[in-house]
Amino acid sequence: MPVRSSASPHAPRQAQGSRLPDNARVRAALDWFTTHISWVNDQQARITEIPAPPFQEAQRAAAVKALLAEAGLPVHLDKTGNVIGELRGVNEKEIVIIAAHLDTVFPPGTDVKVRRDGARMNAPGISDNGTGVAALLALVRAVLFAHLKPQRTILFIADVGEEGEGNLRGMRAIVDAYRAKLKAVVVLDGSGTDHVTTKALASRRLEALITGPGGHSWSDFGMPNPINALVRGSVRFINTKVPASPRTTFNIGQIEGGTSVNSIPHEARLKVDIRSESEDELARLESALRECIAAGVRDEIDSARERSKGKLEWKVELLGSRPGGELSPESALLAALRAADEFVGNQSRIERSSTDANIPLSLGIEAISIGAGGNGGGAHSLQEWYDSAGREMGLKRALLTILGISGVAEEKSR
Repeated sequence: MPVRSSASPHAPRQAQGSRLPDNARVRAALDWFTTHISWVNDQQARITEIPAPPFQEAQRAAAVKALLAEAGLPVHLDKTGNVIGELRGVNEKEIVIIAAHLDTVFPPGTDVKVRRDGARMNAPGISDNGTGVAALLALVRAVLFAHLKPQRTILFIADVGEEGEGNLRGMRAIVDAYRAKLKAVVVLDGSGTDHVTTKALASRRLEALITGPGGHSWSDFGMPNPINALVRGSVRFINTKVPASPRTTFNIGQIEGGTSVNSIPHEARLKVDIRSESEDELARLESALRECIAAGVRDEIDSARERSKGKLEWKVELLGSRPGGELSPESALLAALRAADEFVGNQSRIERSSTDANIPLSLGIEAISIGAGGNGGGAHSLQEWYDSAGREMGLKRALLTILGISGVAEEKSR
């Protein structure tokens, strides 16, 4: 069952969220976006052109750290590689987080040069998550420009390990470090303002490995072949039935093996992503994969002519697991988001997705994931693009949401 979070009885007065724009300093921060959209776009291009493959985010992290420090925010790197900037609140015993992941899905050597065509930018990673990181930088500049003092301390975080086999390691480390004080998390992931993710989609990533002695394609023909076994098992697995409800999916994303076309390989492997709204379905699919790989190995051995030349071994290992969870419809954080939507004239639908918000949601901590404005497409492909039209709305929406849950200190009379 997903863990459902509930509104904290100690949350700042959330009913005031709709009145935030009445605050002169909040208005100053909102106005900052209007006059600095070009700067935000330039930072997005700059960050995107710094490669950040899985487990290789350090160069991009250093650049973001420098930009946050340049803005005047106290900032440091944690041992996991996350960039953490702190805006201290009146109440330093309670923390809210706004985060954007640094990493991309693209391997080292990918051409990440940004090509511009008017308001449109094209490059791998430009939207996911160049948009989120640029928005994080903009939010920091806006609140510091306006001299905003929150009630709760706000941490501005550029985290690692969101994509692929990163297994949300950055957010896991953050939540582990601040859990005792952590009240809410807002994740900036990609573009748009049309959605809010309040339901965490659970997933597992698995790798199947089959090994054998290997040999020559001619002289050793007939010995058990790991690739043959993998293909046999894969065909079985892709015929596994999955329900439409609860929605459940699987994807064979990578297949590797062999050294040359005229060699019987000594190993073959594949990587599988399975996702479901149901933990039971995840467990069933994982079990099905193991059974199918075992059957594929068995079928290959049974059909081999030269069994005496060696046997096959197999294993299926868990590469990563993302937990599920769900935000209460009555949560203070969702109320803050709805108040922000109302102010900027936006309507957003609730979605289920797999993001950094999975970790806090699975632990009963209020969390959402939202787009950072503008429009994008082609995510996780070399044709990825981003159009900054509508970016200002996304930035204002994000700022009002985070201030709605953190609260803003009253200005002292002079």
